[in-house]
Amino acid sequence: MTKTYEVGENREERAVLVSLFLSGHRNSLRDQEESLLELEQLADTAGLTVVGRVVQVRDKADPAWYIGKGKVEEVREALAAGGGNVAVFDQELSGAQVRNLERELDVKIIDRTQLILDIFAQRARTREGKLQVELAQLTYLLPRLSGHGKNLSRLGGGIGTRGPGETKLETDRRHIRLRIHDLKRQLEDVIRHRELHRRRRKKSGLFQFALVGYTNAGKSTLLNGLTGADTYMEDRLFATLDPTSRLLKLPGGSEVLVTDTVGFIRHLPHDLVAAFRATLEEVLEADCILHVVDSSSPARDTQMKVVSEVLAELGAHRKEQWVVFNKIDRLDPGEAELLSAEGTFIRMSAQDPDDLERLKRLMQDRLFAGSETFLLPAARGDLIALAHRIGEVQEQSAEGDSMVLKVRVNEEIYAPHRHALEPYRISGLAEGDTGRNGSMERSKSLE
Repeated sequence: MTKTYEVGENREERAVLVSLFLSGHRNSLRDQEESLLELEQLADTAGLTVVGRVVQVRDKADPAWYIGKGKVEEVREALAAGGGNVAVFDQELSGAQVRNLERELDVKIIDRTQLILDIFAQRARTREGKLQVELAQLTYLLPRLSGHGKNLSRLGGGIGTRGPGETKLETDRRHIRLRIHDLKRQLEDVIRHRELHRRRRKKSGLFQFALVGYTNAGKSTLLNGLTGADTYMEDRLFATLDPTSRLLKLPGGSEVLVTDTVGFIRHLPHDLVAAFRATLEEVLEADCILHVVDSSSPARDTQMKVVSEVLAELGAHRKEQWVVFNKIDRLDPGEAELLSAEGTFIRMSAQDPDDLERLKRLMQDRLFAGSETFLLPAARGDLIALAHRIGEVQEQSAEGDSMVLKVRVNEEIYAPHRHALEPYRISGLAEGDTGRNGSMERSKSLE
């Protein structure tokens, strides 16, 4: 099957944005205005040229047109005035609504979900990413086939031969179901491969930090600044899609793994969350989550809430989490000082070398939050080497045929080797007793 149609293939596509503000809805008008502004950014990311905006406020959506029939005429006028050939709706449309609007306006009808899926299709680079996006697209399209009329051609030329007596729609459905089954089978192989890598990583004892956040919050910039990675960066939504993991050497010489994940967005399509679950589960494997926030965004609070909701959906909301207020260089100093969050947080700019070093030191402190002292036989080079692997050796001295090592330990790394070193432990001095999960009780800014 050829790739599904991508709305941004032709830069000449000119779009009118359409949004329905529901009066009395739990979301404020400000939230809905922010959503429409974000839709404009999504359209630009997809390669569309926005030539107009039409907004309607009403109690509920029209079941046939989504917006009122009179507003459909206003959309037609806006399309004609701007030479538009695409109408992009900020909410998800039903198949019947797409069919009615398409017939009435005679232009391509795209809703927010499909726009996001098309952007993901453009940005996916790895085999896994491409499989996940195609699965999400087809899962979204299958129940809406009857609503796409002329635009059935968006499936490309891979529909296949039609049997006697079959309608095009029936053949499309059968083909898509077969393709979905095949994609799920291929993704199962990818998931097994990813699980193998995760087990190897856990066996190595590497502590893992996962970067999560709203799209364009600066996660890739932070990863590049910390690790010297060459992750693609651009001031656009979903500039990077595929997850990237890099080793980070901390000031004390220890190494940790830092993983950048796909950015979140409000109304993230459920089909996309489901398709990318294997990728997003990198967050579940992390020992600590760094929630990166664009502190300069007017929609900062809403974006933080969206990220928290997606983490809860993934089952990662109970993990240790730091809030990284990024891009404070774009704020007035007084405004930056007001930024705070429950638990652990830090204010910084991912482009400031001093801030990056400060974050590394904090990660180092998190990695080694407790202290143990061991009396090891000098002849046991394997145990001495193990003591260096499980933590940061602060003091080392000889005592007869033994070596005394005071080690700042990482609980997660130490636990699997406790049986080997415990007989030689002579004291444990808790510097910040972490317990089993290593979670520090610090409800203050890490400045």
